[in-house]
Amino acid sequence: MMSSMYSGVSGLRTHQKKMDVIGNNIANVNTLGYKKGQVTFTEVFSQTIQGGGSPQGGKGGTNPQQVGLGAQLGSINTIHTQGAVQRTDSPTDLMIDGEGYFIVSDDESFDNRYYTRAGNFALDKDGHIVTPDGMKVLGYENGELKPLKINKTETVAPVASSQIGVLGNLDSRLPDADTDNDSVIDNEDGIYHTDTTIKDSLGNQYKVNFKFEKSDGNTWKLTVSDLESLNGGDPVTPNPAIGTIDVEFGPNGEIISTTQFDINFGDGTNEPAYFGTGPDVADNKITVDLSQITQYANENDAKGFDGGKDGGTEGASSGILTGFSIDTFGGITGTFSNGMNKGLGQIALAKFDNNSGLEKIGNNLFKGSPNSGEPQLSTAGSSGLGAIKSGSLEMSNVDLSMEFTEMITTQRGFQANSRIITTSDEMLQELVNLKR
Repeated sequence: MMSSMYSGVSGLRTHQKKMDVIGNNIANVNTLGYKKGQVTFTEVFSQTIQGGGSPQGGKGGTNPQQVGLGAQLGSINTIHTQGAVQRTDSPTDLMIDGEGYFIVSDDESFDNRYYTRAGNFALDKDGHIVTPDGMKVLGYENGELKPLKINKTETVAPVASSQIGVLGNLDSRLPDADTDNDSVIDNEDGIYHTDTTIKDSLGNQYKVNFKFEKSDGNTWKLTVSDLESLNGGDPVTPNPAIGTIDVEFGPNGEIISTTQFDINFGDGTNEPAYFGTGPDVADNKITVDLSQITQYANENDAKGFDGGKDGGTEGASSGILTGFSIDTFGGITGTFSNGMNKGLGQIALAKFDNNSGLEKIGNNLFKGSPNSGEPQLSTAGSSGLGAIKSGSLEMSNVDLSMEFTEMITTQRGFQANSRIITTSDEMLQELVNLKR
């Protein structure tokens, strides 16, 4: 009877621990990135009253006779299934869709590394991406693992134009040009003007004017005037001068003559900052691509554009950071006022051979343990790691219906074990009452 009473006590203890875990799960039903706990029981060793025997002397074998001595806590496992998605539309709210953990640190050398599924990040005054309690989120910048930073004062340098494309049609129905009437745009006189804007290596803008004159049936003469400064400076003259270029078309309206030429700028005193590929006089040029011009019986609509069709560099002014976005691979891309984009870093993720071996330390954080294995670092979408969803958060993986069911069975188990104690007590009372 005494052993049954102690078995009941062990049952009360184990069911109380299970209720503690259930209570914690329910308390964290709305905690970001929370991973629920699960309790299992095991039996305590048994007292052997009679051992098992093998058949002998014509008798059959006998089974062992044992009395169990109660229950004990077997394990409290952390279940790392994925929680539900909550959409926030904040660019610094991140969710991992699949395997992996964000890596955060709270020391300057980043040796103390912790791991979390809660991606409710923000920016501090220095632009670092941080958790609500100030831990810095780690990622890759130029191949080095370090705290990620979005510098709101970051700029991008201007980009010099390297090519001008001319796209569109020259009207084959027009008469040859009346060179004595040089109007701005007068199609009846066989003259057509168009232009485009380019930029030098300082971001200054220049207007390039093209003048097409129909000269002999399928031939047009192209003249490029001085570059007109749109920043208030003096016009810039090509060096050497371009001269007049003949643009000849075939019977089907396709261009058959010169399709490309360069506007060069020498080392004169009235030259702009450099165009093209670099600060070298030999590179200081703009290539004009005419290969996309046609001569059909349609209206003139040829138009120049900065960039060209063969991958020529499109010019851009300097720009300041106006926003940023985070893609599914964790890449942080800054958007600048000049329309350019620039990579600012990449979020790093970690995975473990045994997620259940991670140790909870509070504040939605885990740390490694001897049974979790070493962290394997990589980027989202690679090495088995999940993708990152920006503007979303992962909620708790607690299932209330399951928790309430577990609560009922735990309550009944606790109640039944308490009956073991009271019943054993009543039996002892009867034993005492034998002697009066």
